[in-house]
Amino acid sequence: MIQPTDEQTYRHNLDIQIRFNDVDRLGHVNNNAYFSYYDLGKVDYFNQVFHLYTEPNDILPVVVNINADFYAPVFGADDIVMQTTVSHIGKKSFTLEQRAVNRKSGQTVCHCRTVMVCFSLKNNTSVEVPEDFRRAICTYEQKEL
Repeated sequence: MIQPTDEQTYRHNLDIQIRFNDVDRLGHVNNNAYFSYYDLGKVDYFNQVFHLYTEPNDILPVVVNINADFYAPVFGADDIVMQTTVSHIGKKSFTLEQRAVNRKSGQTVCHCRTVMVCFSLKNNTSVEVPEDFRRAICTYEQKEL
Protein backbone atom coordinates (compact mmCIF):
# COMPACT_ATOMS: atom_id res chain seq x y z
CA MET A 1 0.00 0.00 0.00
CA ILE A 2 1.13 3.51 -0.79
CA GLN A 3 1.75 5.67 2.26
CA PRO A 4 1.84 9.40 1.46
CA THR A 5 4.59 11.70 2.57
CA ASP A 6 2.95 14.47 4.57
CA GLU A 7 4.93 16.97 6.59
CA GLN A 8 1.93 18.96 7.82
CA THR A 9 0.96 19.17 11.47
CA TYR A 10 -2.75 18.53 11.93
CA ARG A 11 -4.17 20.13 15.07
CA HIS A 12 -7.83 19.64 14.15
CA ASN A 13 -9.39 16.18 14.41
CA LEU A 14 -12.98 15.14 13.76
CA ASP A 15 -14.29 11.61 14.28
CA ILE A 16 -16.18 10.40 11.21
CA GLN A 17 -19.32 8.33 11.50
CA ILE A 18 -19.50 6.05 8.48
CA ARG A 19 -23.11 5.79 7.37
CA PHE A 20 -24.90 2.84 5.79
CA ASN A 21 -25.26 4.60 2.43
CA ASP A 22 -21.51 5.43 2.34
CA VAL A 23 -20.65 1.75 1.85
CA ASP A 24 -20.87 -0.13 -1.47
CA ARG A 25 -21.68 -3.79 -2.07
CA LEU A 26 -18.05 -4.77 -1.48
CA GLY A 27 -18.11 -3.19 1.98
CA HIS A 28 -15.86 -0.27 0.94
CA VAL A 29 -16.66 3.37 1.56
CA ASN A 30 -17.40 4.86 -1.86
CA ASN A 31 -14.94 7.54 -2.96
CA ASN A 32 -17.77 10.09 -3.26
CA ALA A 33 -18.48 9.78 0.48
CA TYR A 34 -15.04 11.16 1.31
CA PHE A 35 -16.06 14.57 0.00
CA SER A 36 -18.86 14.67 2.58
CA TYR A 37 -16.28 13.79 5.22
CA TYR A 38 -14.00 16.59 3.98
CA ASP A 39 -16.93 19.01 4.22
CA LEU A 40 -17.68 17.92 7.79
CA GLY A 41 -14.05 18.58 8.65
CA LYS A 42 -14.13 22.02 7.01
CA VAL A 43 -17.28 23.13 8.84
CA ASP A 44 -16.01 21.92 12.21
CA TYR A 45 -12.59 23.53 11.63
CA PHE A 46 -14.13 26.88 10.64
CA ASN A 47 -16.46 26.83 13.63
CA GLN A 48 -13.65 26.04 16.05
CA VAL A 49 -11.18 28.53 14.59
CA PHE A 50 -13.39 31.55 13.84
CA HIS A 51 -17.03 30.64 14.52
CA LEU A 52 -17.82 31.01 10.83
CA TYR A 53 -21.21 29.31 10.81
CA THR A 54 -22.32 30.06 14.36
CA GLU A 55 -22.11 33.86 14.10
CA PRO A 56 -23.38 36.16 11.33
CA ASN A 57 -20.69 36.81 8.75
CA ASP A 58 -20.73 38.55 5.38
CA ILE A 59 -17.55 36.82 4.22
CA LEU A 60 -17.44 33.08 3.65
CA PRO A 61 -14.81 30.84 2.08
CA VAL A 62 -15.88 29.01 -1.09
CA VAL A 63 -14.19 26.06 -2.78
CA VAL A 64 -12.46 26.92 -6.06
CA ASN A 65 -10.32 23.79 -6.43
CA ILE A 66 -10.31 20.40 -4.76
CA ASN A 67 -8.06 17.39 -5.35
CA ALA A 68 -8.09 14.07 -3.55
CA ASP A 69 -5.73 11.10 -3.47
CA PHE A 70 -6.92 7.71 -2.23
CA TYR A 71 -4.32 5.39 -0.71
CA ALA A 72 -6.20 2.53 0.92
CA PRO A 73 -9.80 1.31 1.18
CA VAL A 74 -12.00 2.17 4.14
CA PHE A 75 -14.57 -0.36 5.27
CA GLY A 76 -17.86 0.25 7.03
CA ALA A 77 -16.58 -0.84 10.44
CA ASP A 78 -13.34 1.19 10.32
CA ASP A 79 -12.67 3.97 12.83
CA ILE A 80 -11.74 7.06 10.82
CA VAL A 81 -10.67 10.53 11.91
CA MET A 82 -10.61 13.52 9.54
CA GLN A 83 -7.70 15.85 10.18
CA THR A 84 -7.61 19.41 8.86
CA THR A 85 -4.99 22.15 8.68
CA VAL A 86 -4.34 25.32 6.72
CA SER A 87 -1.03 25.11 4.85
CA HIS A 88 -1.04 28.46 3.07
CA ILE A 89 -2.79 31.83 3.23
CA GLY A 90 -2.59 34.12 0.22
CA LYS A 91 -4.17 37.50 -0.51
CA LYS A 92 -7.71 36.27 -1.30
CA SER A 93 -7.37 32.53 -0.83
CA PHE A 94 -6.07 29.88 1.51
CA THR A 95 -5.26 26.19 1.16
CA LEU A 96 -6.72 23.49 3.37
CA GLU A 97 -5.00 20.13 3.70
CA GLN A 98 -7.13 17.27 4.98
CA ARG A 99 -6.46 13.62 5.52
CA ALA A 100 -8.50 10.69 6.74
CA VAL A 101 -6.62 8.39 9.08
CA ASN A 102 -7.56 4.87 10.12
CA ARG A 103 -7.21 5.01 13.91
CA LYS A 104 -6.45 1.30 14.30
CA SER A 105 -3.64 1.13 11.73
CA GLY A 106 -2.54 4.79 11.88
CA GLN A 107 -2.52 4.80 8.08
CA THR A 108 -3.54 7.83 6.05
CA VAL A 109 -6.21 6.42 3.75
CA CYS A 110 -6.85 9.57 1.72
CA HIS A 111 -5.59 13.13 1.40
CA CYS A 112 -7.31 16.21 0.03
CA ARG A 113 -6.04 19.68 -0.88
CA THR A 114 -8.66 22.41 -1.23
CA VAL A 115 -8.12 25.99 -2.34
CA MET A 116 -10.75 28.32 -0.92
CA VAL A 117 -11.40 31.94 -1.84
CA CYS A 118 -13.02 34.42 0.53
CA PHE A 119 -16.29 35.69 -0.90
CA SER A 120 -18.44 38.63 0.18
CA LEU A 121 -22.14 37.77 0.22
CA LYS A 122 -22.98 41.47 0.41
CA ASN A 123 -20.90 42.51 -2.62
CA ASN A 124 -21.09 39.19 -4.51
CA THR A 125 -17.37 39.21 -5.22
CA SER A 126 -14.11 37.73 -3.97
CA VAL A 127 -12.35 39.68 -1.23
CA GLU A 128 -9.07 39.60 0.65
CA VAL A 129 -8.79 37.12 3.49
CA PRO A 130 -10.03 39.13 6.48
CA GLU A 131 -7.32 39.96 8.99
CA ASP A 132 -9.35 38.35 11.81
CA PHE A 133 -9.54 35.08 9.79
CA ARG A 134 -5.79 35.22 9.18
CA ARG A 135 -5.01 35.87 12.86
CA ALA A 136 -7.41 33.18 14.08
CA ILE A 137 -5.93 30.56 11.73
CA CYS A 138 -2.33 31.41 12.66
CA THR A 139 -3.18 31.36 16.37
CA TYR A 140 -4.98 28.02 16.07
CA GLU A 141 -2.25 26.47 13.92
CA GLN A 142 0.47 27.97 16.12
CA LYS A 143 2.44 29.14 13.10
CA GLU A 144 2.75 32.08 10.72
CA LEU A 145 1.29 31.51 7.29
